[in-house]
Amino acid sequence: MGKKWYEQSGDQGDVIVSTRVRLARNLKEYPFPCRLDSAQREEVAKKIHEALLHSNSAIADSFQFINMQQMSEEEAVSLVERHIVSPEFASDRQGRYLLLTADEAVSIMINEEDHIRIQVMSQGLALAGVYDMADKIDTLLDNALGFAFDEKLGYLTQCPTNLGTGMRASLMLHLPALQHSKAIGRIAGNLAKLGLTLRGTYGEGTEPKGALYQLSNQVTLGLSEKAAIDNLQNIAMQLVAQERSARQTLAKNMETLDMISRSRGILKSARLLSNEECIKLLSNVRLGITLGEIQDVTLDTVNELMTDLQPATLMKKEGKRLPPEQRDALRAKIVNARL
Repeated sequence: MGKKWYEQSGDQGDVIVSTRVRLARNLKEYPFPCRLDSAQREEVAKKIHEALLHSNSAIADSFQFINMQQMSEEEAVSLVERHIVSPEFASDRQGRYLLLTADEAVSIMINEEDHIRIQVMSQGLALAGVYDMADKIDTLLDNALGFAFDEKLGYLTQCPTNLGTGMRASLMLHLPALQHSKAIGRIAGNLAKLGLTLRGTYGEGTEPKGALYQLSNQVTLGLSEKAAIDNLQNIAMQLVAQERSARQTLAKNMETLDMISRSRGILKSARLLSNEECIKLLSNVRLGITLGEIQDVTLDTVNELMTDLQPATLMKKEGKRLPPEQRDALRAKIVNARL
């Protein structure tokens, strides 16, 4: 089995962990999902699935069609931990379906806030390639199904903030040095004036875990997809430069270097590791790798561990529900072995 996209590092991978482009779309023949009855939800899901299957796209055969109602809670929450679906989509699974590729890079949420949420993800900075893939799937489904569209308002969506392009492009950034310097609040305020938002690890209303932040576009109306992506990329590269500069300052700080060494030591020898502590320590090790302080552990390894050791994903891989202490012991055992 090939690697999942999140088990690898890509372009600008020391700071930019991943790229995501999400498109919100609705079928013009049906009301928004909040107004659909159960029979209509099933009908919408069937139409979307068949449109993909009967297309001439080479990617069509690689999708698995998943009924969210048939998933266990651990499986559903694990999808959230891997950034495949939204927390809201996983919490209320009735009448909801997911189309997902084997490498988990492409997913289509059906009957979330909108009928269709096309999502494409990749490691590192890859905005152009990720958008191109999302656009191809968008065109394929639009030709087969017909999306709700208005000449003035663009794509019609349940939430007015998505009107226009219906696109959210985002980058997951590892910003330990800027977080340490307490510059994040000021930066987030400045970004808001430029039509961008800097949020926690899992988006709106969430806290950053392991100094991981989501940078995304806010404006979807009156701006083309290309303009939004170009703006996001330009600002992201400025943030990358600021973070790298701040890391060089940290590299001269003996307390920082000691923190990195201690973090690795704990990860190599701990008998119990909570998810919160593990993510924080792995974030410190990730910083150590980019500073050249740790040379025998790769970013790929850290990226993989940061995802695989989260509670629901850990239980999914183990194939059974585990109480917190057993999870903490298993998490420690896996990290000991990998580092």
